Parts: sequence; structure tokens; C-alpha cells
Amino acid sequence: MSALRAHEIVRVLGGRRVLDGLSVTAPPGRRIGVIGENGAGKSTLLRVLAGVDAPDRGEVERPPDLGFLHQEMPYHPAATIADVVGRALAAARRVLAELERVAALLSDDDPARLAEYSGLLDQAQRHEVWDADRRAEVVLTGLGLGAVPRDRALGSLSGGQRGRLALAELLIRRPSAVLLDEPTNHLDAEAVTFLEQQLRELPGSVVFASHDRAFLDAVCTDLLDLDPSPEGPVRHGGGYTDYLGWKRAERERWERQYLEEQEELEQLRDALGSTAHRIAPGRIARDNEKMGFGHTSGRVQNQISRRVRSAAKRLEEKERTQLPAPPPRLRFRPRALSAGLSGEKLVTLENVHLPDRLSVAGLEIRPDTRLLVTGPNGAGKSTLLQVLAGRAAVDGVTRQPGLRIGFLGQDTAFDRPNRTARATYAAVLGPERAAEVPLSSLGLLGKPESARPVGELSAGQRRRLALALLIADPPQLLLLDEPTNHLSPTLCDELEEALRTNPGAIVAATHDRRLREHWTGDLLAIGPDHRATPGR
Repeated sequence: MSALRAHEIVRVLGGRRVLDGLSVTAPPGRRIGVIGENGAGKSTLLRVLAGVDAPDRGEVERPPDLGFLHQEMPYHPAATIADVVGRALAAARRVLAELERVAALLSDDDPARLAEYSGLLDQAQRHEVWDADRRAEVVLTGLGLGAVPRDRALGSLSGGQRGRLALAELLIRRPSAVLLDEPTNHLDAEAVTFLEQQLRELPGSVVFASHDRAFLDAVCTDLLDLDPSPEGPVRHGGGYTDYLGWKRAERERWERQYLEEQEELEQLRDALGSTAHRIAPGRIARDNEKMGFGHTSGRVQNQISRRVRSAAKRLEEKERTQLPAPPPRLRFRPRALSAGLSGEKLVTLENVHLPDRLSVAGLEIRPDTRLLVTGPNGAGKSTLLQVLAGRAAVDGVTRQPGLRIGFLGQDTAFDRPNRTARATYAAVLGPERAAEVPLSSLGLLGKPESARPVGELSAGQRRRLALALLIADPPQLLLLDEPTNHLSPTLCDELEEALRTNPGAIVAATHDRRLREHWTGDLLAIGPDHRATPGR
């Protein structure tokens, strides 16, 4: 198998260099996870590696049978699951047919035919073509499609089912190189575990973009971080946990070097100002300078002038090459949130029942509540958060008068799409609070994104703006529906830390395995029957 290689790739989009001279090599057997914020270039890199987009500069070498899983796969509505599976098995069936044809023509005195047979046999063994039909059934079952009739038209499948089918096609085909963009989207925990095992068993190279930190830990042999750093993109051997330790040490080194450099710059400015004052026009000589002042002043002034010019040049060079400031860490802003509330219960649910959506016998949310809600898709996690927020009218709910509730839903929209993110932030918070906690201080949106209309932001950027509003003015009860969606792994780590310092109550619903593993509060499990039961 040949390696997947990219050399000095440059890709410019909208006047911005998304990829700037990036080189990466993925040999067979290596599984490279690409991480970074939205807009860092993850999907752009995968599209260039796949040949979907051409680089503005640079070269890519790829195996001819490379497979690429987009976030949104095109499909023909009339095609069936059987058609997709047949397409995935076509290469294996061709190799088997060729093996049979060449085997029938073999003879000891025909070296060319023997070499052809040997090559086909090697290809068949590498792609396990004799096991392809059984593998197809295993893959479909493992991705939750085993019970779906093979004659179902793709147009009748949900978006999640079509995404899983596209992933199944790649795993069945087993190409020499696989590119995946957010492969765990639309997968439940069992399907994700199955995918991890399948990718670890692939003999070729794998490059994938993901925000799923547990998935990165389970699959990666290497990580490529496209997030900004003084050195640019960073490649690191090992899984996410290994990389996280190294990243924290690098962050501390970056912060230390930045502070030291800023102190040096300030000293240079002070020294330059003091020296320049000594040669200021019309300066009156001090008492200890009066003797000989007129005789030597010209020579001394010239020496000091040269010193000033040299120091100014040194300062200019230092300012031009100085380290950029590390992006700010995500932090909740502590404040006395419980003031003015009476009693210990913020929200109480008793015998809340929404047919085919949610059933809760009893639940109390207190000022110090840390509650993580788990369960399969469609069980009622989002419905519970909407009930707590007062967005679903239902009997059996009691809320503390004056309770301030903040809700982060999975879909984020703003009333004024033409207003910039910065203006939206100020309008929602009010000018005083927005000045006290500037949007730029939260590390969620950069200056270019802050200046764009919210209607032009990506779904992830709009979600980060909504999160910024909650962080800048934390409510007494914070409700989070899949809070780590659309966030980079690094930002997910910072969000976890910020949640631990939030002074109000928190109820979060998530599929994020790493967030669940690190959760220190209580658990509430909602089953497929929509019933909520406490757990740990």
C-alpha cells in the first residue's frame, strides 16, 4: 500500500489562507486525527487530500482507491441500500473474478501470468475479499442498519441513517486510504465503539476530523492540531490524552514566554523614552552637567542619538517578531446568583408526563445541583431541558419566583441575522455588562467572526456566541443540550473546567463520553421508554 502525502499545501478561501504551506504524510497503518476550531481548515484539508478541491499551491499523492466520507453525502433518492452495498462489494467481486480467470490460464512457463496472479492474490488478501459479503452484514449490523430492509430507498431514510450507510460503504470496501469528516455524527455509543474497532483493524492509512475526544483517544496513532499556536499546525504522536498533557505544557510555556517578552518590550520602551529625553531640543543642563556642557554637548548628543536610533531599531524588530498573545481561556464569571431567592428548590417536577416524550416521577433542582442527563436519541433528554426551562407547557412543574434560567439548545438562531456578533452580544447583555466582560475576553469568537453578521456565521460559531452570552452573564440555572457539539476538543476541555467553577445549578444532556466520564455530579438516565431514573 502507498502512503497518502500532501506537500506544502496552500488553500485560500474568501481571501484568507486557510491552509498555509501544510505538509502531512499518512503511511499505511497510521490513523491521524485532525482537530481544531471551526474554520481552522479541517474539512478543507480533507477535501484537498481527497481531490475534491484543488490546492492553490502544493501537491498531493493519494492511492487510486482512496475513500472519502463527507459530513453530508450526496445520494440518489431512488437508489436502495442493496445498491449501495453492491457498489461497496463490486471491487472485491471483480478481484475474485479476475483471480478465477487468471488461475485458469496459469502455466509454469508463463512468468508474466504468474506475476499477475501473485499481484491479484496479494490484493485479495489485503482487502479480505473472500470475507467481503460476511463483512458487509457485520458492518451494517454494527452501525445500526442490520434490521433495515435492503430494498429501502435512500430517499426514505433519515439523514442519520444515510450518514451511517455512507460510512458502512467505506468500511465494507476497505480502501487503501480513508478520509472521514466527523464520523461519529449520528452514531450511538454502541456504533461508535464498533467504528473504533473497525478503523483500528484497517491496514491502510486513516485521516479523520473529529471533536469526539474519547474517539480520538481510542483510534489515533497521531494527532494534527490546526488550532493557532506560535509554531503553526502541530503533529503529535499518540492519542488525545497524551497530546493534552503536552498541549498544557506548551500552553504554559507560551504564556511564560509571552509575558517575558512583553516585560522586555516594556523595558526597551522605557529605556528608549529616557534616553530620547536626554537629547530633547532645548533641554536645560543639570547642575552636574554645566561644566563643559557647551564644549562636549555636540559630541555627547551625537553618541546618544546613535544609541536612540539603535534602540528604536531593536524595539521595532522585537515588536514585529513578538509572539502573539495566547487565546484567552474559557471562564464563567462568578457572581452572587442565589441572592434574592427564597428556599432551597429552584425547580421541582412531580408526576410530569408527556405521552411518548417524557415521564418523570419526581425531580428537584437545587442551587448546587450538578445533573447530567443521559439516554439514547429520542428518549426525551431535550424535552426534559425544555420542561425545566419553561418552554414546554406541562402540569407538575414548580419554579422559584424570579429564577433566571439560561438555555443552550442544539439549534441556535438570533432574531437579527444582519446584526454583527459583537453588536448582538452587546444588545443582549446591555452595554455595561458587555464592557465589563468583552466578547474577545472569552476565547469563543475571534475578531473576524465577531465583526460578521450572525446570519453569515456557521452553526458552530452561532453556538459559541450563544455560549458566550451565558458565560458573560451566568444564570441561576444553566441548561445545556449537547454543550460540546461544534466545539474543538481543546475548547471542550476548557468548557468542562468552566462548568466546575460555575456558581449556579447546571443540568446538561450529552452524548459526549469524555464529559460523562469526568462528570462529578449526579446522573439521570432516560430510557427508550422515556422514563427518567436516577443513576450514578
